[in-house]
Amino acid sequence: MNARIRFVWAMVVAVVATVILGTTPVLAQKYERRDVTFKSQGLDCAAWYYIPAGLKPGEKRPAIVMAHGFSAVKEMYLDNYASKFAAAGFVVLVFDYRYFGGSAGEPRSMLLWPEQIMDYRNAITWAALQPQVDPQRIGVWGTSYSGGHAMYLAAYDKRIKAVVAQVPVTNVWSTYMARWPAEQQTGFLGWLAQNRADRVATGKINEIAVAAPEGKPSVWPLQEWYDSFMDLSRDAPSWRNSMPIESLDTHITYEPVTPIARISPTPLLMVIASDDVITPTADEEEAFERAGEPKKLVVVPGRHFEAYHGPKHDAFVQPQVAWFKQWLMQ
Repeated sequence: MNARIRFVWAMVVAVVATVILGTTPVLAQKYERRDVTFKSQGLDCAAWYYIPAGLKPGEKRPAIVMAHGFSAVKEMYLDNYASKFAAAGFVVLVFDYRYFGGSAGEPRSMLLWPEQIMDYRNAITWAALQPQVDPQRIGVWGTSYSGGHAMYLAAYDKRIKAVVAQVPVTNVWSTYMARWPAEQQTGFLGWLAQNRADRVATGKINEIAVAAPEGKPSVWPLQEWYDSFMDLSRDAPSWRNSMPIESLDTHITYEPVTPIARISPTPLLMVIASDDVITPTADEEEAFERAGEPKKLVVVPGRHFEAYHGPKHDAFVQPQVAWFKQWLMQ
């Protein structure tokens, strides 16, 4: 068998293995992905740890720490980003928050943004201690809800040397509830208060759907929200379409844009969608104006959930790869 035939046969075998077994051909591998855990406030957080190919003994690379948005888990297309960062030469840590996905914690799907911020801090600490990581070159990435986390963290945690916020939440109350009629605000706050009273009286944890068809109760009864979560969750069996109602008590206080001016001099990239109704484009643009230098804004034609996969995904992710290379690989 000559060399050309052996090469063609090897490629055929690799493709067949990919289709049948779901494995990645060795010839295409530019990184290794390991399942790892780290401790956050005493609980195990499940994570993927990506090590780029070609590391020399003792060599340390810049690292990127990542987590998902509102209620989501790492299997909801975060590999689409992490694999590209790893292929570009970065060590990457992608994790599930406590109470979500493969991570520990009860009650399940409890979403408390201060706790998620702490999980990010602990993830950064774990990454910085790994033998493959240069602790002086760590970047943070977030999307949607965690896009807010990334900005908030970068304002206060100066271990972070570059930040990417994709379609980020900016201010939950002013973006959403403040635009409701007064009677709707009053009713909503009364409903939260009644839920707290029920919890004390009965000990029961009441839950609400994260996403449902328009017209049915959920965190956000918007058809685009529901359709997109159904799409994102197709390969994420650990995702729960339900969360404790008391998560919303803390959720409405989230204003990650408040300290945005403090991010400087840490470099900030915001990548947003031109027609976003989930995290409104105008709010994101206003927030960006308040940030200090160095900063960059990329506006991709499209909608919020088009960032994760599909024909517009590369337009979102490629500027992010370039940004991290510029600021972490110098």
